[in-house]
Amino acid sequence: MTSSKTTTTTTPPAHYDSRSIRYHWLSAALVLGLWIMGQCIDFFPKGDARITARSLHISFGIVLGLVLVLRLAWRRNAAAAKLPPAQAGLPGRLAIGAHHLLYLLLAATVLIGMACVWIRGDNLFNLFTVPAFAPGNKALRHEAVELHELAANSLLMLAGLHGAAALAHYGWLKDKVLQRMWPSLRARAGR
Repeated sequence: MTSSKTTTTTTPPAHYDSRSIRYHWLSAALVLGLWIMGQCIDFFPKGDARITARSLHISFGIVLGLVLVLRLAWRRNAAAAKLPPAQAGLPGRLAIGAHHLLYLLLAATVLIGMACVWIRGDNLFNLFTVPAFAPGNKALRHEAVELHELAANSLLMLAGLHGAAALAHYGWLKDKVLQRMWPSLRARAGR
């Protein structure tokens, strides 16, 4: 008597799921937009124009923080079993390490930015003022802002290297790493 034993093996997906892709590109757009906004705030004259520019920067920073929380929750709870595997060996370990460092820098930049708001006591859209933690401590304010800029610049540089690595995979290595996170290429592949 023979028994028919069926085994099902699940093949890891070749692409990220659509929610992970949306979170990725929304995060990238917010990081780039916030960095540009941060570079331009001091170009606005003091008063209402600068208050509005800084308030927009703070508001979009809060949105980025929320997207990060949602992204990490999605990655942990829903998508972990559906993520494409990393490459084997050193390239895969480097990619995983770079992703963890990107998440860490992203969280640090948002948290330090929130600390800056609290230390300065920012006026938001002339609607309300966040109470200042240390109203007269200009040295603390300066150090916090410098640390926020360092974190943001480091995040942008690492994100640039991340993007360059993805382009190298596409153009030089001719593999499918870039397509795993690219919405239009994913759609063309019928997924």
